[in-house]
Amino acid sequence: MRYITALIIMVLFSSTSYSQTYEIGIMAGGANYIGDVGSTSYISPNKFAFGGIAKWNRSNRHSFRASLLYTSLSADDADADDSRRNQRGYEFENSILEGSLGLEYTFWEWNLHNYKPQFVPYLYTGITGFLSNEMALDRNNEISERKRKIDFAIPMVLGVKWTFDTHFVFGFEVGARYTFTDNLDGSSPEEFDGGENLPSFGNPNTNDWYMFTGFTITYSFGRKPCYCNF
Repeated sequence: MRYITALIIMVLFSSTSYSQTYEIGIMAGGANYIGDVGSTSYISPNKFAFGGIAKWNRSNRHSFRASLLYTSLSADDADADDSRRNQRGYEFENSILEGSLGLEYTFWEWNLHNYKPQFVPYLYTGITGFLSNEMALDRNNEISERKRKIDFAIPMVLGVKWTFDTHFVFGFEVGARYTFTDNLDGSSPEEFDGGENLPSFGNPNTNDWYMFTGFTITYSFGRKPCYCNF
């Protein structure tokens, strides 16, 4: 029985190993923050963002995806539509280094070994970890950096991608990151104050978000799927 099990595993492994197609490339665009400081516009990129992306196209409908992205997030109450924020006058800037791992799902079949032009929409989600600065109001009533920390977020991405030639793939996507922190902007320093009793502001019941809007360019490689009869 164990020899039969081993044979089945070998057959399955050999059939999937010949059907792997990979992509590797870059992503670039803009980022913006949504929270207790500045504008509340959802898609309003004001900082450059760039990074790398890799995919394993596991089937014609889904891919495992990993990415690294670096950007800064900034906001200024002067840009808000709310007059109370205008009068308050807070502003900040925070750097973000994120790594994300998850699943990309296409709405219809996507076959990189079909050399005809292709165009498909897709969704992506998974888990994102990011390194950012802890922020807090200082004695001058200005938002300043405290220390670096790691937080997590849920990415929710909608995009489209299309083939350029036999190996290059272009994509455009808009993605929100719902973070597990409310202190990208210094509004909830109680998350880390350690008894310092630092002042807070804004809505304590909502976490911060940030957005990425931009393009991806990837190079595809890997062997053509083998549909052999064993």
